[in-house]
Amino acid sequence: MPINIDLLLSAYAHGIFPMADSREDRESFWVEPQQRAIMPINGFHVSKSLAKAIRQDRFEVTSDRDFAGVIRLCAESTDDRQETWINSDIEEAFLQLHQMGLAHSVECWRDGRMVGGLYGLAMGKAFFGESMFSRVTDASKVAMAWLVARMKLGGFALLDCQFMTEHLQSLGAIEISQKHYLELLEVALVDLRDQVSTVASPSPPDASSSAGAAGAAAGALSAGADWGALDRLLAESSFGFSTGVSSPGKFILHSLTQTS
Repeated sequence: MPINIDLLLSAYAHGIFPMADSREDRESFWVEPQQRAIMPINGFHVSKSLAKAIRQDRFEVTSDRDFAGVIRLCAESTDDRQETWINSDIEEAFLQLHQMGLAHSVECWRDGRMVGGLYGLAMGKAFFGESMFSRVTDASKVAMAWLVARMKLGGFALLDCQFMTEHLQSLGAIEISQKHYLELLEVALVDLRDQVSTVASPSPPDASSSAGAAGAAAGALSAGADWGALDRLLAESSFGFSTGVSSPGKFILHSLTQTS
């Protein structure tokens, strides 16, 4: 059944998120893991091979160009992942959150084809990473590198990865207790908890006043960090000056190696 957006946002604000047993499953359930995977904003591990892929700009990397396409590809079964936890209700809920300006994606493109990406939910200074996909070598790793750089430059404090995997661990993710996670979440969402309960689900097109209220509330939830900071910096950058940063990829590597 459809997921109530108010309930969904409140759940994330309390360390809980939805999953399904399969793509076709019509029932979603709530998950609160005892061990939580997070990516330290200043602890992302860039291997030599990944650094080379980023530096050489092997992919065109964008944000929110095709959110629907990212979540659809994340939900597809592959040879190494036969089942997915993203059912149609979860997909629809995140499409609504994207329309509200709260859910975002990072896409990697090659020759005009999207070959990797990830998506998640941004609230306050927290980004709740949901899923990623890769159709060519290093695509999801590059997407993650750009995401972490975006988090650093945008003032985010918490990058939630939900469950630990070998892939995430190789990139620097760590596992912490749910108690510790909730402490970090509290700091990342400071002053936002009252806002969570006031966000309305997207309104019908003819309900302009309600839609405006929902948009304002969604704007309040995204306050505290700046998702678009990286895009503005890239647009304003004059590559090739004293920093030696001569391309978008080199700009990302430079950002990842700077300490906050």
